[in-house]
Amino acid sequence: MNPLNHLNPLNPLNPLRVLAVTLLMACCALAQTIDPFPKPIADNGEPLRANLAEFATVPDVGGEAPRMMLLVNEPGTRRLFVNDMRGPLYTVSYDGKTVTPYVDINASNWGVNVQSQGRERGFQSFAFHPQFNQPGTRGYGKFYTYTDSSNMQPKPDFVPAGGMNTHDTVLFEWTAKNPAAATYDGGPPREIVRFRQPFANHNAGLSAFNPLATPGSPDFGLLYFTLADGGSGGDPLNMAQNLGTPYGKLLRIDPLGNNSPNGKYGVPASNPFMADNNPQTLGEIYAYGLRNPQRFGWDPKDGRMFLSEIGQNIVEEVNVVTPGANLGWNAWEASFRFIDRTHIDLNQRRVDPKVTFPIVEFDHRDPLFGNNVAVTGIVVYRGNAVPQLSNKVLFGDNPSGEVFYIDADRLPTGGQDAIRRVLFGSGASAKTLLQVIKEKNAAQKRSAADRADLRFGTGPENRVFVLNKQDGTIREIVR
Repeated sequence: MNPLNHLNPLNPLNPLRVLAVTLLMACCALAQTIDPFPKPIADNGEPLRANLAEFATVPDVGGEAPRMMLLVNEPGTRRLFVNDMRGPLYTVSYDGKTVTPYVDINASNWGVNVQSQGRERGFQSFAFHPQFNQPGTRGYGKFYTYTDSSNMQPKPDFVPAGGMNTHDTVLFEWTAKNPAAATYDGGPPREIVRFRQPFANHNAGLSAFNPLATPGSPDFGLLYFTLADGGSGGDPLNMAQNLGTPYGKLLRIDPLGNNSPNGKYGVPASNPFMADNNPQTLGEIYAYGLRNPQRFGWDPKDGRMFLSEIGQNIVEEVNVVTPGANLGWNAWEASFRFIDRTHIDLNQRRVDPKVTFPIVEFDHRDPLFGNNVAVTGIVVYRGNAVPQLSNKVLFGDNPSGEVFYIDADRLPTGGQDAIRRVLFGSGASAKTLLQVIKEKNAAQKRSAADRADLRFGTGPENRVFVLNKQDGTIREIVR
């Protein structure tokens, strides 16, 4: 026997080889852990409690509950607006007693052709120009709808690197003759920009003007909107980190400008990549590295932008976004190095200084959740009508109807230890939104909902509303 044979690297009993295999197995075990935060979301003894008051009822569409996505305030005409993913846009009076159809963007005379099949596609969001009700201004009467469309005849402005080309996502501009009219009285919409979608999921997100921007300020009249990574899973076309494509990005444009490649919108000179001297970089990009960003919002106190980002299969995240920020996807899923749809690397956590990592995140295996988890939000509450919510960042989990908060003035630096729950009602009878919806379903004689499809809306005087897609009821969070 060769006395050195045990050191032969091919010998399975070589101690160095055994050690290497042991370390590799340990590393892989850590990398494949799917519960990054085994300590459950805590309540510190008691969840925060508030009340939910039924505010308004939105009519069914085709015998089914409205698929409400967004509720916003239009202060110039003193109305709230709420949409249904299938095409209708309604006005709601400030007292909630009057709900009026304003325009159905899916009506045949408009040619929009809303694609609303499945859970993720449809009329995603809308935004009113801050000058909507100001005669003589460039934005007078103008509002914007952001929707998935089955009409793929027009040439798209942006095409992905592959995929099946399932539908288009389009931003439209509408111009009302009389902004205060009960129903839309203008002509067909103007198409601003069209994106071809490679897959049926991960489509458009929110569109919004910064409500804190004042006339003459650099951000006034600039429209922010999110576009997801194109879909499937894991960003197979590697678009979120590609600065030459709009997919997986937060975009910012001047909808009334014309210096874009198609001449239909403006690209602000103040956008973070306009001066990088790289002709391959899109100037429309405000932030990148996004997977499926559903909601963003601004802190009324200091103007910080918060964004909620739906994770792949393991971690959900909430971020603070700055100009030019890289939020990491698909190199990172929240704070962890992304491996594939079901694996992250716990050994690689928040080690890239060029990435903006989450302020808070939570994992799918927390006992609060079921089979599906998807973060939603975001409202920074600086009011005092509901004092227990004052100076809190509100967000939630879309399917389960769980509502959470963190302290807006002492932001955490990742993980879920700082997350606390909000329940509705008092004492032992306090409920989640999904439980409230199920009670309403019973009264409506509908089948009980198995998910909430939670969204937030905002109104005048810091009012916060809660939407869902299961019972047609808009609720307000009250003291």
